[in-house]
Amino acid sequence: MSPRSPGEPGDRPLPPRLDPRAGRPGRERAHREPPAEGQRRRRAIVVGRAVAALLSVAILAASGWGWYLGRMADATVNRTDAIPSEGNEGAGEALTLLLVGNDSRSDLTEEQLAELNAGTDSGVNTDTMILVHVPADGSGASFVSFPRDSYVEIPGHGKDKLNAAYAYGYAEVDDSASENQRKAGGAQLLVKTISRLSGLEIDHYAEVDLLGFFNLTSVVGGVEVNLCNAVDDSRWSGAVFPAGKQTISGADALKFVRQRHGLPRVDIDRIVRQQVFIAGVLRKMLSDEVLLDLGKQRELVQAAAESLTVDENLDLLQLAEQMQSVTAAAIDFRTIPIVNPDGRDADGRSIVELEDEETLHRFFAELSEEPEEPAEAPAVETVDPASVDVEVLNGSGTSGLGASAAEELSAAGFGIADTGNADSSDYTRTVVRHAEGDESLAATLAAQIPGTVTEVSESATSGTVTLVLGSDFNGVGVATTPEPAPEEGAGGDVRTAEDQTCIN
Repeated sequence: MSPRSPGEPGDRPLPPRLDPRAGRPGRERAHREPPAEGQRRRRAIVVGRAVAALLSVAILAASGWGWYLGRMADATVNRTDAIPSEGNEGAGEALTLLLVGNDSRSDLTEEQLAELNAGTDSGVNTDTMILVHVPADGSGASFVSFPRDSYVEIPGHGKDKLNAAYAYGYAEVDDSASENQRKAGGAQLLVKTISRLSGLEIDHYAEVDLLGFFNLTSVVGGVEVNLCNAVDDSRWSGAVFPAGKQTISGADALKFVRQRHGLPRVDIDRIVRQQVFIAGVLRKMLSDEVLLDLGKQRELVQAAAESLTVDENLDLLQLAEQMQSVTAAAIDFRTIPIVNPDGRDADGRSIVELEDEETLHRFFAELSEEPEEPAEAPAVETVDPASVDVEVLNGSGTSGLGASAAEELSAAGFGIADTGNADSSDYTRTVVRHAEGDESLAATLAAQIPGTVTEVSESATSGTVTLVLGSDFNGVGVATTPEPAPEEGAGGDVRTAEDQTCIN
């Protein structure tokens, strides 16, 4: 079947259960009235399942019987032809893996549907999509979340929401093909779509379903989270939690990760909730509670392997061995660069607008770069402070700070050439300026104020060093106030799996 964009003449319509546009009016109404209880939690249980499933296998190599567990996992895991031969191109040595959570309930019994309050089967939706970058040396991992409503170019189908890609690929496969072949078609189109977005070749694919996530979270147990403020979303998600650290599990965990109403950034904050929950699961799996319990290891690996569908070439034991030294501090979570989280398409549907292709490719390329060893600056010898004349200029905006700094420097043995105000009162960094050749004089002064920026100035007088006080100045002999970490810009916040600071 030749590819056409949706809506072109002659297009074969998708079946209602696969059509990513079907049922959208009802979704928009969900913003005005509470959804039915059976629908309220169905996506929440999907959140984080792919990451939890795959990373649980990484505990294999940490024990003496890792080989046995690895072979057990390889023998029971499902395989699919998810990696396309074309349309998946990029460069770099880092391993890139696409983690997907599907919303299928086909494997759930009536009892399990009732227990999970999961409602009816919604088909082949993919509401959790995370791209994982692992450097060649296995020293860490970056998890990049993609909002399901990201408005993207789907190869052969024009612009649509990202979670439509799998459904389109599934429907493209001939009706006479097997279910596994149709699922492989969905996976391949999703891989092509995200490869085009990221500019990276996707090496591996892993997918887990609803029942798999439930089994895994049952093995791991409760997860600790930390809320900045108490929340009461009883009308929508049912999330009612106090502020502060708390351990959640079961139905409470589902409410926690699905809440969006009442959060400042709505769906973006919901993604942060998902990432924090995943991080908590990973901390549990990397803890002694799991690593030193052989029975729990076997139970967890068995649940993960039975839950996973992976590409045909993914070696679970090899991946586990590659990541065995990874710590929670070396695992970070990000969100793909976003321009507008509250956009609308031509049909009035809610969409998430992403940055342009060049920005996205640069974002992922930087994640994949191997860190360079910082070059060591040549050591500069210091001299007797008595041989250093200092001009003190106040640029901090704090009246009298220049005079007090001059007094402190004089008491420390420095000569004071002059005092005054800088050309501006809004310096945020304290600066030591010097003429070329006066490096030793500048180094002597900078050593008295740790954190100071040192720079060569053509206007500086030879033999005299200028100290420009910024708002970060705390006194002679005291380190300056560290500059706040720069915002990650379009890429959003960055958290590590070790980070337990509070969230919305």
